[in-house]
Amino acid sequence: MTDSVLFDKLLQLRIPAFRAGLQEQQSNPHYAELSFEERLTLLVELECTRRSDNRLHRHLKLAEFPIQAAIEELDFTPGRGLDRRQILELAQGNWIYNHLNLLILGPTGCGKSYLASAFGSSACRSGFNVRYQRTSRLLHELTQSRLDGSYATLLRSLARIDVLIFDDWMRDPISVASAQDLLEIFDDRFNRSSTIIASQIPVAEWHARFPDPTLADAILDRLVHNSYRLTLQGESQRKLRAIRTMPIS
Repeated sequence: MTDSVLFDKLLQLRIPAFRAGLQEQQSNPHYAELSFEERLTLLVELECTRRSDNRLHRHLKLAEFPIQAAIEELDFTPGRGLDRRQILELAQGNWIYNHLNLLILGPTGCGKSYLASAFGSSACRSGFNVRYQRTSRLLHELTQSRLDGSYATLLRSLARIDVLIFDDWMRDPISVASAQDLLEIFDDRFNRSSTIIASQIPVAEWHARFPDPTLADAILDRLVHNSYRLTLQGESQRKLRAIRTMPIS
């Protein structure tokens, strides 16, 4: 088999990193010092790494995070309410394997969206599929899906997401129809997948914000009792960043 035929076959097999690595080995005489098994191992590892990187890129793109965030870049300054050991343990993702939830609470601007995105990115790196949603926009999307006939399809897609992030939870008034939509979502996800909630509203106030107490009971029963809670403190991170970047007169 000629080189051109071989490389065409490797393209057909959809192993481009393996193909590129083989080309590199043929052009670099130093690889001749390695055994066949060693050279093959390098090629296989190269292809596996490329596939892993591509998978992570797809997961991060589909998640639609509003900001790039990483656990490694979190600010653990005293007074923020972040326990480094707890954060690092949660970043391992065991709570996702156990289909538990995570509630991130705190005042406006304290970094809830960043922390939720950081946990979401960590989940992507562990192979989970993640989706970030602003609660009001998702509820609007659900309302529209009822009108265009795609409601059941949207619910099925949400049920298949390993980690679903609700940001700005309970910030806006909830209608009865929206509460029913939320119950459908959490009913599908209970004991099957995980949810991250980011909210400036204390958990104790959630029940009263629902228009129907029966729906509130059912939703919170599926969401709150099997959740870890993180409560952030301190001044608005947006305010602090603005102060640092303002020119000194």
